[in-house]
Amino acid sequence: MATMSELTQVPGAIAGFKFSQSGELTESDIKPGNHELDEATLDLLAHICVANMAISNMQAMGWEKSSELKGFHPVEGFTFVCADVSVVGRGNQAIVLINQGADYDKAFQALAG
Repeated sequence: MATMSELTQVPGAIAGFKFSQSGELTESDIKPGNHELDEATLDLLAHICVANMAISNMQAMGWEKSSELKGFHPVEGFTFVCADVSVVGRGNQAIVLINQGADYDKAFQALAG
């Protein structure tokens, strides 16, 4: 599992965070600056990450069972793309990125570490 320092070193990263299997925020690092991010927002994002992974895995299992295609399950990670920022998650950790200048591949790689 990557450290908070490793997560926030990804190009475009403004925060990194870890969370429990139930979505409780367990650790975070918000880079200084006016990003309008706080612990409460990261806690909400942590819960969204857990919910998204559960739904994604349910859909992947359903797709594999209803088709001859395999390899969709288990889902390893995801990216939420919003207007100005995105969240890249994998396992029980995630990175918040400013879209302009973000490196989504490096974010996913950092989360694999």
